[in-house]
Amino acid sequence: MPAKDDCCTPFGDGAKADLQQPLILERVEKQPEKKWHTVLSDRVKKHCSCSPEKVKSKILGFVPILKWLPRYKLRDWILGDIMSGVIVGILLVPQSIAYSLLANQDPIYGLYTSFFSSIIYAILGSSRHISVGIFGVLCLLVGQVVDKELVLAGYSPESSIGNNSSDTLLAVQGNSSNMGCDRSCYAITVGATVTFTAGIYQVLMGLLQIGFVSVYLSDSLLSGFATGASLTILTSQIKYLLGLKIPRPQGWFTLFKTWYALFSSLGKTNICDLITSLVCLAVLIPSKELNDRFKSKLKAPIPFELFVVIIATLASHFGHFNSEYGSGVAGDIPTGFLPPQLPAWSLIPNVAVDAFSIAIVGFAITVSLSEMFAKKHGYTVDANQEMYAIGFCNILPSFFRCFTTSAALTKTLVKESTGCQTQMSGLVTAVILLLVLLVIAPLFYSLQKCVLAVIIVVNLRGALRKFRDIPRMWRVNRIDASIWLITMATSALVNTELGLLVGVLVSAFFVLGRTQQAQVLQLGRAATREHYENVSSYHGLQTHSGVAVFRYGAPIYYANQSLFKKSLYKCANLNPVKEKVRRLKFMKNKKQEEPGAKSEEKLSKENEQEASASISVMLDENSSINLRSLVIDCSGVLFLDTAGVNALKEVRKDFKDLAVEVVLAQCNTSVLDSLERGGYYDNQKDGEVGKNNMLFFTITDAVNYVQSLNVPNGDCENKS
Repeated sequence: MPAKDDCCTPFGDGAKADLQQPLILERVEKQPEKKWHTVLSDRVKKHCSCSPEKVKSKILGFVPILKWLPRYKLRDWILGDIMSGVIVGILLVPQSIAYSLLANQDPIYGLYTSFFSSIIYAILGSSRHISVGIFGVLCLLVGQVVDKELVLAGYSPESSIGNNSSDTLLAVQGNSSNMGCDRSCYAITVGATVTFTAGIYQVLMGLLQIGFVSVYLSDSLLSGFATGASLTILTSQIKYLLGLKIPRPQGWFTLFKTWYALFSSLGKTNICDLITSLVCLAVLIPSKELNDRFKSKLKAPIPFELFVVIIATLASHFGHFNSEYGSGVAGDIPTGFLPPQLPAWSLIPNVAVDAFSIAIVGFAITVSLSEMFAKKHGYTVDANQEMYAIGFCNILPSFFRCFTTSAALTKTLVKESTGCQTQMSGLVTAVILLLVLLVIAPLFYSLQKCVLAVIIVVNLRGALRKFRDIPRMWRVNRIDASIWLITMATSALVNTELGLLVGVLVSAFFVLGRTQQAQVLQLGRAATREHYENVSSYHGLQTHSGVAVFRYGAPIYYANQSLFKKSLYKCANLNPVKEKVRRLKFMKNKKQEEPGAKSEEKLSKENEQEASASISVMLDENSSINLRSLVIDCSGVLFLDTAGVNALKEVRKDFKDLAVEVVLAQCNTSVLDSLERGGYYDNQKDGEVGKNNMLFFTITDAVNYVQSLNVPNGDCENKS
């Protein structure tokens, strides 16, 4: 038999439990709830009131450049901003041309996109370091929408982007507005309309102050989505590396469809494109690795991509790769700017759903990068302002034939590592791109498409390296690793947009699943402190004779209330419902054995007396105690709904029928309010002041109280 101990008293000094006064706290009086029209009126007055100070604050908040430009430290910052702006601009030239291919657009539109987004974000963005422009995942999503709409409009499925062919509509489908508009023209019309719609979504989300939605897109979700999309991007560029002309498949399982088409067309591989691709890969992959390895020693990364583009363009031009070997080239890249045009309003219903997913992805990536670099450098960014900034980076450029943009990690890292201090570097980048647009762009006529595809593939290294981190992610957190794997697999193997939705749903499922897996734990008290912990996790804890203390570490609501009761009954080794049924059967059998021995009235009275007697239960293999009271530690219960309150009521009633008292301890104010509103403390008899109205702020107070009901100084036993 375990040794007795006086640990049941609050301080372990042998004092009587009934002499200890429980902790009493007085609640702050709640403010009376305002009526809805009063709340609405107050908000209207707050947001619609006008004063010079408020107008100035709103303008400075909406246009951050007006705040930081007057405070610009010219001597300290200008050199770093110029250097980072020039380097990012040099990197953006080949990448803008290359990613236009991914978005199924002419190269000039990629340059337009990078130019306008750099200027607009420098004016409206709240981050000092991120680089906003073309991003591979968004280009892929835009390209998929463009391909779908081209097929629906009746254009030839074979790609002719960049060759200035006169490919016209095969089936206009009654839309006279498309007459005379070739494939390239219609492609950028669709891309600009998608971009405009996505920008409208982003600005509306900013107006509604719902920038907080980014917190629901976890790092593992975004990383898995980006990696899955990278696999799709890689697959889509293989045809350019091999010089094959195959249409981009539509619908689901495009990865498998693309590889099937590639293997079916291997015999048509263009040897010139294949050799050029292998040479460029052999140059760019090691050079990128050198840049990464020596980035701490280099003041700026060496622009090997630009060197490869220049050399490949010269080789293609003087070697006549296009005319002699049929190699696909970028084609005419005009100088200057085209006049602005409105989006195709009739296309908005067709692209609205796709544009929403594009808007969410673009915003989430931009905000996550903004917050990451702001935290690193000790300043703050406004998520809603970032929503405005990236929204207008899509809306305004869409009138100038641009496609969707967002922040890009690779260019942001380059920008930060080369001395960027403010978004002045973005304006410098825009100047470099402007120079290319006005003077240099036509020189890239002979640039092979396979070289552009190599640039895209090489820049996927960072995302594809995530596969090496899978074992580490699995060891650190299996749930996050599972979210990453499911999101990645769905994005790559099924559908890119569906991957994002599946990732969000899986993340929500795992959050709910954790509340389903929470178990009731039996607690024991430390020998020298008034502290209770799980008896199965720590040695030397002591349990109370006749009193069981349990903890539940999750909210109790409609989805897990039955699991809570089941776990509690299992942990207490007593199911009161089954116990009552067992007793009724026992008394019924007893009555049948002695039909005339006792009157029904006397037998019923004896049944009540037996039901109110304490019962002996086995809480574990080594201790048998009389369970008379049960304390539930609610410190881990964040909230209760109606089903949760009813579950606690049922637990209290079921145990009370067996003469076991149930009390709650350490409830937070939200739980206390829910219990009060749900009538948990209501007495069965009107006017009766019940003992259950007592509130216990510590487990010790609750234990002392229930012990005082039966045994003034309850004994304790050791729990190893």
